[in-house]
Amino acid sequence: MAHLASRRTRVLTLPVGLALTASLGFLPTGTAAAAPADEPAAAVPADGPELSYVVNTRAGHGTVKQVRKAISKAGGTVVTSYDRIGVIVVHSKNPDFGATIRKARGVQSAGATRTNPIVPQATKDIGVEQPLTAAQARAAAGEAAAGQDPLEPLQWDLPAIKADKAHQKSLGSSKVTVAVIDTGVDDTHPDLAPNFDRKASVNCVSGAPDTTDGAWRPAAGESDHGTHVAGTIAAAKNGVGVTGVAPGVKVSGIKVSTPAGFFYTEAVVCGFVWAAEHGVDVTNNSYYTDPWLFNCKNDPDQGALVEAVTRATRYAEGKGVVNVAAAGNSDHDLALDAIEDATSPNDTTTVTRTVDPSECPDIPTMLPGVVTVSATGAKGLKASYSNYGLGVIDVAAPGGDSTVYQTPAPPATSGLILSTLPGGKFGYKAGTSMASPHVAGVAALIKSTHPHASAGVVKALLTHQADATACGAPYDINGDGTVDAVCEGGTRYNGFYGAGVVDALDAVRR
Repeated sequence: MAHLASRRTRVLTLPVGLALTASLGFLPTGTAAAAPADEPAAAVPADGPELSYVVNTRAGHGTVKQVRKAISKAGGTVVTSYDRIGVIVVHSKNPDFGATIRKARGVQSAGATRTNPIVPQATKDIGVEQPLTAAQARAAAGEAAAGQDPLEPLQWDLPAIKADKAHQKSLGSSKVTVAVIDTGVDDTHPDLAPNFDRKASVNCVSGAPDTTDGAWRPAAGESDHGTHVAGTIAAAKNGVGVTGVAPGVKVSGIKVSTPAGFFYTEAVVCGFVWAAEHGVDVTNNSYYTDPWLFNCKNDPDQGALVEAVTRATRYAEGKGVVNVAAAGNSDHDLALDAIEDATSPNDTTTVTRTVDPSECPDIPTMLPGVVTVSATGAKGLKASYSNYGLGVIDVAAPGGDSTVYQTPAPPATSGLILSTLPGGKFGYKAGTSMASPHVAGVAALIKSTHPHASAGVVKALLTHQADATACGAPYDINGDGTVDAVCEGGTRYNGFYGAGVVDALDAVRR
């Protein structure tokens, strides 16, 4: 099996006959305060590349005010300050800014969020979709039963989690919103427009919220990833295209990736805090936070990034938000104490290093409280590319796999996941990126059924209602006689499937 270098989002394209794996994780006005233009002191070096930093402080307005003064003296300019969680986003050209600000009173940690200077970057494709042809669409519509959307016969993933049966009881509540923290969502798509929540949508790419109308959409040439994810969660059951797992709930777009597809810490923090402050019930996170696939807490820079994103996810969960994240597509056992990472940092020159994921987590997916999702294929087995690990994976859901490995039952023809694409189009993708939104959709159905449930209760129901899935026979996905991954654990909980495959039908039963 060929493995492509992992980057950014948790999506990959699996051409027919070949499995290619690639890994593609503020508050409102009045609480997220943009800083005045602080002028750095003349004696401070300012001859380095301009980098972005997060500075994590102790709680308290007085402490934050004191740290802001120290930031200015160290040659930094505050972009925005999330006082509620003690995270300040800063730009600086001082090569010694990180080392200097870490010594300031009130600073708990600080680190550069990137290794590449803040400059415009060329647009890059992230996972090329397989578009649905007109002939395929017509054939699918001819197979559609009464009550099905035209392309639903191709969505083998819906019956895999009993979403088709769940829809006979409930489509979910329009009072529930799932935020897609991703590359942007095309809310003009006819299958997304009926369910789009504009008030909960924003562009967070700079680290500060941009509420300009449409700022949450992917620009021309940017990734279609977020739009695909959004359709899996909440494509409307409206006689058009596909059907989402929770087609009656709202979906919002929180854009956090640069034009080149990088998900930097300041944007991710902004996304979680925005969701917490704007009525979001569930977030979907089908990415890892760049530039490090694994962030080692004993490194001053990487440790600060872990701390900042941890504060943001905890803040969101404290506001009732269930955070769901993709496990990744590198076929790694995340429970091991040594994994080789040859992809970081991915915005400059990569280095090969051996990391312990328990000390160097993939964020946000491996943070405490975040629901970590592995992917399955059309036969219900762990997808060939999916990360796994006993004690790491919480639940599993369909993410798609090559038809060579897992072929769906007719009339479905592709082992990948069909969903929405910008411009009113539809297409297939595969990855744990596609598994995570299935879980986010089921969480939204649970929240619809239990509107007063806390985030903790929703997560408990998500795992309690999951269909326990045993490890099964030794995992030889390509049939070459060699075990490709080792599943540890029992029927009710194991490293491949966690507590099991999520169950949408149970989610709508009171």
